[in-house]
Amino acid sequence: MVDEIPSYPTLNQNLNVDVCVIGAGFTGLSAALHLAEYGQRVCVLEAHTVGAGGSGRNVGLVNAGTWARPDDLNQYLGEQAGEKLTTALGLAPKLVFDVIDKYGIDAQDTRTGNLHMAHNKTGELDVDIRYQQLSRRGANVEVLTGAKCHEYCGTTKINKALLDKRAGTVNPFAYVTGLGIAANNKGVAIFENSPVTQISREGNDWLVHCNQYTVKAQKVVIATNAYTEGEWTNIHKCFYFVEYYQIASEPLSGEVAERILPYRNGSWDTRMALSSIRRDKDDRLLLGTVGKLSGKPKSFFLNWANHVQKHYFPDLPKFSWQYEWCGKFGFTPDHIMRIFEPAPGIVAASGFNGRGITTGTLFGKAFADYLQTGDQEVLPIPFKQVDECELSFCKARSWATEAGLTLYHAGQFLKIIP
Repeated sequence: MVDEIPSYPTLNQNLNVDVCVIGAGFTGLSAALHLAEYGQRVCVLEAHTVGAGGSGRNVGLVNAGTWARPDDLNQYLGEQAGEKLTTALGLAPKLVFDVIDKYGIDAQDTRTGNLHMAHNKTGELDVDIRYQQLSRRGANVEVLTGAKCHEYCGTTKINKALLDKRAGTVNPFAYVTGLGIAANNKGVAIFENSPVTQISREGNDWLVHCNQYTVKAQKVVIATNAYTEGEWTNIHKCFYFVEYYQIASEPLSGEVAERILPYRNGSWDTRMALSSIRRDKDDRLLLGTVGKLSGKPKSFFLNWANHVQKHYFPDLPKFSWQYEWCGKFGFTPDHIMRIFEPAPGIVAASGFNGRGITTGTLFGKAFADYLQTGDQEVLPIPFKQVDECELSFCKARSWATEAGLTLYHAGQFLKIIP
């Protein structure tokens, strides 16, 4: 939980700044903070409130890399670009923790690594391949098996797991609101409930229209990702939506509870519809999985959560589930994010595929570095053209994915799928 949630005013006047950032999530606030470190005059426009979108609803895993394996990135991007992205994302957890330390953010973070848990033989093979590819590149990773694996995971249902010691966890809402406080303290003007309706050109500047007012800026960062609203940008055509559900128990105690992820690692398994598992600072058990909360009976995900809990932690005494929530993220077929420069002075990012904490922090800083220097080499990946990244049938892709996930989860708690 977050004890104090800061609030910011609604835009109620015309402004003139160096950079206007649209979206107050990890990417936008990281960009704003690092631009302010350069001495730039920055404002942030948020359609709702800080962290109201995917950043505040994140799972909380500070992971290195993408869902795609490093060798796969090389196939998709070319070896040079693939290795550059793998290196940058490998250092991204350290960037997150360095920002937390530098600005004294109470992100309730852990830095003991995260676990990629193999739930079957196919998953174990995937863990081995990932270990080979990552260790070959010098990553601090370890394959856990047998008793050590059971100790770290807190369950005997997992016999092999990849421990990525570069990674960790945060309370995502605490982290994103902390970024907002840090940026605001550096002079960034943050405006909530201030949706953008249009971006237009005026001479060498951009006019960002919002609430009958305008922000005149030399440069603009579009950091709305899966929560892009309105027709003022078409980056939403470059990904499709996937939703993610989470549920939290009441605070747990006792010997059995303490055996669950005893080193406070974050974790997720290798199922088609994965289960994420972690414990928070109050010793709640947090479970998550891909899937949409709305449109289903209340019992649907409750049955799923009870099934996962009993499968992995059957000795846990009876307890009550206390909170549940859902968010969405932008998904791309190759699991790789996209960045754009649709016009001189405007940059945008999308398609983080559920890796928003590290990817957003990294790309926010990279955008700040690029807008300050003009050097594209500071970017982890090259810019793409929006037109070349547009996906066909985005709504159909989202619907088909959701339908498959619903069937999978139903199979789990009906014990058709183990």
